[in-house]
Amino acid sequence: MKKFRLALVAAMVAAGAAQAQDVKVNALFIAWYTQMMDNSLRLNGTPTGQTLSYYSLGGTKGTSAFSPYNENGFSVRRAEIYVSAKITDEISGNLMLDPNQPAPLLFDAFLTWKPVSMFEIRVGQFKPIGYEASLVAAPDLLFTDRGQVVRYGTDYRDRGLLATVGFGDKVFSGRVGLGVFNGSTDRQNENNAQKDFVLRADFKIGTDHMLGAYGQQGSTNLADKTGSGVAAGTFTGTGPNAAEVFDAKDKTSTYGAYYVFNHGPFHVDAEATTGLLGRRNASLLPAAGAAKRQHLDQKFLGYYLTGAYTLGQHMVRARYDFMNYNQGDKWYTAYNPYKESAPGVARTDGGDYSPKYREITVGYTFAFKADSFRKANVKFDYIFRSKNFLAPLVGQVGEQGGDSLVGAFQVYF
Repeated sequence: MKKFRLALVAAMVAAGAAQAQDVKVNALFIAWYTQMMDNSLRLNGTPTGQTLSYYSLGGTKGTSAFSPYNENGFSVRRAEIYVSAKITDEISGNLMLDPNQPAPLLFDAFLTWKPVSMFEIRVGQFKPIGYEASLVAAPDLLFTDRGQVVRYGTDYRDRGLLATVGFGDKVFSGRVGLGVFNGSTDRQNENNAQKDFVLRADFKIGTDHMLGAYGQQGSTNLADKTGSGVAAGTFTGTGPNAAEVFDAKDKTSTYGAYYVFNHGPFHVDAEATTGLLGRRNASLLPAAGAAKRQHLDQKFLGYYLTGAYTLGQHMVRARYDFMNYNQGDKWYTAYNPYKESAPGVARTDGGDYSPKYREITVGYTFAFKADSFRKANVKFDYIFRSKNFLAPLVGQVGEQGGDSLVGAFQVYF
């Protein structure tokens, strides 16, 4: 990581020695207050009530870390610093840091070579795919947080190269990109011998419509050689043997599409993404243990639909958000592990922990300047969550709630 940072900075400085740079610095600050509406959350630390914990409230996947959605309290959600520099007429550089986040603090770091207006090559660390993840900057997010499927499937940064070709005019235009990336864990050093391949296409129709599609294929982010400190995870039930787990290589895929409509005060956007869980919930592990998913070919499916209406300094908005971490109900046991403890025997706690989670968010935004919502605003969101991500406490029966009330104050300068 340190070598990567130093090399990038050295390259930008060296280029700047030949020609004066046009440098621009911006910053984004977002303060949060969150109130979890389930009063048992403080004592109830295991989401889904089972060993495999798919649901994450913005914290670490597969753990009980619910941050930033704590039971209640204030937090600094973002303190991002953006640096962009025009090095030559054809080369520019970008950096984004957030000293408020756990290490690594470096988020975006890339150089762009644009010899002509319709062609560019971007190399470095950035988000390869997704609409809301890669095309909607943090200062322009409508809600206090990104959608479930975005957080899981596309909101990550990898290191690599993306070449993009553009075409069209004001009536219809588009850009098609092809990329190759390390396929490593978000912003971490590469250990694997494999690479991820990315293809994306983004189109605009007039000023009102935007749509696109993207795909990504890869495999494990570990050095998957037997005896190299990598172990095959074990599955519950009659699962694959170690050789089959190694052969599967935690194949990972992401396929998605989106549509955006903007006209006057109206805004609508929708995005759907599916693919193999693969290394996101790994079966190849640094040490022996249970696989982090329930089937080698387990798939996810997620989508959201957003609507917003703006009137002067005011915006009202709503989002329906769906995520299924086991599309097709694949597992190796002889019974449904989400609903039963044995064939035909219902779970004793009365819960149904099928990993299909729904969120409905309603919100209001007040902007201090009507012509620029991103510069300074206050957001309030109420998030209605499906009732199957918290296990019952002693004396409770059935699934427990998990709604949140979130307030955020944003300044961008």
